[in-house]
Amino acid sequence: MTGSTPRRTVLAAAVALAAGAVVTASGGPAAATGGPAAASGGPEAAPGAAPRPRQGPHLVDNQAWISPAQWRSGAAHGVRVEEGRRPGIVIGRPAGTADYTDPHTHRSATWEYAVWTSPLHRSTVPATEAVAHWNAHTPAGTWLQVELLGTYNDGSATPAYVMGRWTAGDGEADIRRTSLDGQGDGRSSISTDTFAIDTPATGLRLAAYRLRVTLYRPPGSRLTPTVWRLGAMASDVPDRFTVDASTPTYAGELEVPGYSQEIHKGQYPQYDNGGEAWCSPTSSQMIIEYWGRRPSPADLAWVDPSYADPQVPQAARGTYDYQYQGCGNWPFNAAYAATYRDLNAVVTRLGSLNDVERLVRAGIPAITSQSFLAGELTGAGYGTSGHLMAVTGFTEDGDVIAHDPAAPDDAAVRRVYRRREFENVWLRTKRHNASGNVASGTGGVCYLYWPTDPTPGQRTALASAGIR
Repeated sequence: MTGSTPRRTVLAAAVALAAGAVVTASGGPAAATGGPAAASGGPEAAPGAAPRPRQGPHLVDNQAWISPAQWRSGAAHGVRVEEGRRPGIVIGRPAGTADYTDPHTHRSATWEYAVWTSPLHRSTVPATEAVAHWNAHTPAGTWLQVELLGTYNDGSATPAYVMGRWTAGDGEADIRRTSLDGQGDGRSSISTDTFAIDTPATGLRLAAYRLRVTLYRPPGSRLTPTVWRLGAMASDVPDRFTVDASTPTYAGELEVPGYSQEIHKGQYPQYDNGGEAWCSPTSSQMIIEYWGRRPSPADLAWVDPSYADPQVPQAARGTYDYQYQGCGNWPFNAAYAATYRDLNAVVTRLGSLNDVERLVRAGIPAITSQSFLAGELTGAGYGTSGHLMAVTGFTEDGDVIAHDPAAPDDAAVRRVYRRREFENVWLRTKRHNASGNVASGTGGVCYLYWPTDPTPGQRTALASAGIR
């Protein structure tokens, strides 16, 4: 992608050379917040929100609200802070009601809501892109909406951008989880899950932002969503076709189960045409199970018992974005992982394979997003406009051990890829596609999942990546 198009890579079938289609909203429903007007930003400091350090050459800022003190530092309208081993926010006394017509089911309903708005966070990186994330519990019939309220570096405000409408379920009482394309002001826009400055060459940047989360439930219900983590990754990754090579620092491998997306071809085509496009949820499921979490038999009861690895269709169903019409929404994958017991999940960018080495050494795999031609990653045997795989270790020579779900079966998922090739296709932001045209790369995007009680070594490794 060139010009003003964001660097959002379409996460399509791993074997596809052409980019998958992103469904664009034609107007779409208005944001159903029913809450206070969007904050426009301002000069005040962000209490309880210390800036995160820049990460290597990427210039990445990670911010999250997770502690009781941080939750109390925001503006609450009907929200109550819950303490305990996993503190969060819930609906206390609803702030009001709002109507919402689901664009995917066309059902209209009235909802009680409560709103929490973060303090202003001044990014340590004047950013061209930002991706929000959240970890939450949404009982059947409840949902949440996350918005980004930004301030440009010229002091003016962005629109209140909807970054996602999320619920874990898709039953009769639930809305359909969805991103919302078609948002923009001529200076920035939203592409599925990513805020992006339309023309970075002008020097316009996102200087600061608030995140606003609105919690919804049926009127009169005692149910409530619980939000444990709310955050965003802001970045200004320089345009580059190649990146500097890193020097290997670690050899070792984690024991991660291997699942192939390809054995699910044709299964449940209502979720992005079946398994051939399930690289993201398949990678997520591998790492969820690495941490000892699995869906229950009741969760899997809907899956045809003749299908192998039923947890993979479950992950696809649980991450499917009805607007994007796919399972590759980055924050939705993180949110799905966080539905499992005591798991944290974020979307971020890393600066080199040395960052991944520190994480893997501490026992934390990384799910990386990359795109490449068939000849650019030796041993892959395919080209892709966007693909997720899990980095699970490094050889003595520093090459990458990856669990690649594009393998033909589970036994072939473990691959070894040449370090220099892998690092370049993952970290670059520009590439040439099969037609010879300039296309986008993700610039080091990855998902990180880890337990709520990490070891001291894991805390140190996460902190080195700007994550807490």
